[in-house]
Amino acid sequence: MNPQPARSSVALSRAGLQVLLAALVAALSLLLIPGSAAAQEPPYFVAYSHAMEEPGNLEFTMRNTAASPKFGNPFGSATMEMEFGTTAWWTTEFYLSGQATGNDSAIFNGFRIENRFRPLLNEHWVNPVLYVEYENVNEADRSILEVVGHDSVQDLTVPNRIQRSETERSLEAKLILSSNFRGWNISENFIAEKALNEGEPAEFGYALGISRPFVLAASPRACTFCRENFTGALEMYGGLGTTDSFGWRGTSQYIGPVIAYSIPRGPTIAFSPNVGLNDNSLGVLYRFSVSYEVQQIFSHLHGVGR
Repeated sequence: MNPQPARSSVALSRAGLQVLLAALVAALSLLLIPGSAAAQEPPYFVAYSHAMEEPGNLEFTMRNTAASPKFGNPFGSATMEMEFGTTAWWTTEFYLSGQATGNDSAIFNGFRIENRFRPLLNEHWVNPVLYVEYENVNEADRSILEVVGHDSVQDLTVPNRIQRSETERSLEAKLILSSNFRGWNISENFIAEKALNEGEPAEFGYALGISRPFVLAASPRACTFCRENFTGALEMYGGLGTTDSFGWRGTSQYIGPVIAYSIPRGPTIAFSPNVGLNDNSLGVLYRFSVSYEVQQIFSHLHGVGR
């Protein structure tokens, strides 16, 4: 056996993890910038609402996913997100992802670039948002940011050395429909993804979310653990097959509650245990995130440069 490819593989893993670490350090350093606030959008992990980032604001989110597949090694995935409010109707976001699998290896998976466009700025009964994303990630990605096609738990048990060599470049589109009613948010997402390889069928999926703050009216006194700082949500999502075989057959499906806590003048933390609804799904998938929003980032950076 030629040992050189193994050494190159380890070097690539370390380089990828260094990129993720650098992004995390940069995000944490911005926590020292004054005038920051916790994110206020619904705390969904998979579904999207019509909430857009405020123009000029920059939000950092670290999303972590962990699971232990049956007949596979346990894994943990970390995705660093940087979301910027370009205009009132346009939000753009950049992702970096990596994962570590027990009894296997830790590797860098790749990047994503996302754009969301809201054609109707005023509040309506149903608020549409158009979503377009470019993905450049290898098959060993474990972030599970969405489920499409016939994604299965079996895909999560293949060794990293096999999946890391296959990079998928794809375009993903979503139609996001979202409504607010008496403090509740209800969001429906329809997902279509197409690999840029010839002959690959388009894959489809969905995500549904419903959320509400524990209390709508803020307390007249300042407090850390007031009920208005907590939000509850429920998500359901899964695959809808492909153009060759559309439907529920052979897909994976999940449902899970979400609890989020917005620390006053600090980050928002959220946790969600997701339960697989069929044999193609993971038994339990744990999600955890920390989000922090920096208001008017360029004004702060201008002040720091003086």
